Amino acid sequence: MRVFPATVTPDGRRIVGARALRGLVDGFVSVLLASYLSDAGFSPFQVSAIVTGTLLGSAVLTLGIGLMGYGIHRRTLLLISCGLMCATGLGFVTITAFWPLLLVAIVGTMNPSSGDVSVFLPVEQALLAEAAEDHDRTALFARYNLGGLFAAAVGSLSVGAPLALGVALGATRVDAQRWSFLVYAVVAVALLWLYLGLRSEQQAGRGASSPLRESRSIVFRLSALFSLDSFGGGFVVQSLLTLWLFERFDLSVEVAGAIFFVAGLLSALSQLAAPRLAARIGLVNTMVFTHLPANGLLMAAAFMPNAYLAVGCLLTRMLFSSMDVPARQSYTMSVVPPAERAAAASVTNVPRSLAAALAPLGAGAMLEATSFGWPLIVGGAIKATYDILLWLQFRSVPPRAAGTAEAPSSAPAERR
Repeated sequence: MRVFPATVTPDGRRIVGARALRGLVDGFVSVLLASYLSDAGFSPFQVSAIVTGTLLGSAVLTLGIGLMGYGIHRRTLLLISCGLMCATGLGFVTITAFWPLLLVAIVGTMNPSSGDVSVFLPVEQALLAEAAEDHDRTALFARYNLGGLFAAAVGSLSVGAPLALGVALGATRVDAQRWSFLVYAVVAVALLWLYLGLRSEQQAGRGASSPLRESRSIVFRLSALFSLDSFGGGFVVQSLLTLWLFERFDLSVEVAGAIFFVAGLLSALSQLAAPRLAARIGLVNTMVFTHLPANGLLMAAAFMPNAYLAVGCLLTRMLFSSMDVPARQSYTMSVVPPAERAAAASVTNVPRSLAAALAPLGAGAMLEATSFGWPLIVGGAIKATYDILLWLQFRSVPPRAAGTAEAPSSAPAERR
């Protein structure tokens, strides 16, 4: 059995490896962040403000790449991002006051979600879309996401290890968690080495003041819908779900890490089914009909009377919630010309990051008022609305690459 599709280039393999490494540290800090800030005495609203800062910073950085990165080698953009990532980790180690820490969150690359909302994403997606033939694209994106999700699960589980080590060495619980952010900086150095090995010398764009031309309309429509989904997701990023579990059921960081480890494994396993499902029923149907049940389970978790039932809903949700991701990425890349893919990746990801950044403050205010799962209900309802609108608007818009195995033009939901 092949690990990668037959047509994947060495750069494609290296990018998937980098995504797994970032997933490892993202899963680690997504649980650590809420635990550390809570133990350090920050209120739920302050925790959500820092989470908002991380998402807002990612959006601004991604926008900068979209607006000013054209003409710069993609590898150079990734290397610069690694330097900023290292500085972010060191900032969380050395700074303890709220306002300076908020500034680090805004200008840095910290990801409060086990999913990928980082500045690396649009550059990697554009490179990945060119790293395999059209018929292998969805499978490659599935491996890309699968590696990140498996690694994020391991990162979530391992969050207790440096904490236990620090306490054993005589550090306080808060200091042990603070020094754990060094892991984030070390991984940034490892990523730097990986990206240095990229062979592609393509640039993010050349000489076009308006890189989106032929696909402008469809990309803007997709961007608006993806932003709605991301806004809903901002209420339930993993750091805030961790905070809700702390506030509602008084779970420990070690238990939360174990829960998100299992959640990550389930989410990763679901990615394996995405390419076959997309080939069978179409990319848009895959995005919608796997996402809707997941959002219903998210809302149901808010009403559960104990931790066992709530966690059961959240874990069952993870069997479906990420299956749409490779389908969404592949569909976006397939409905635009190859020359416009880098711009499309940036334009669709920047509004998603901005929309996600708006939600955590509201979620934090809800959690400060009550431990009931209002963020889960609001987030789930918004995401379900996105699913319905996406199906209504794009069920008849097929990919450009007609007749491929990943999304045949004869699929019932995507026939003109």
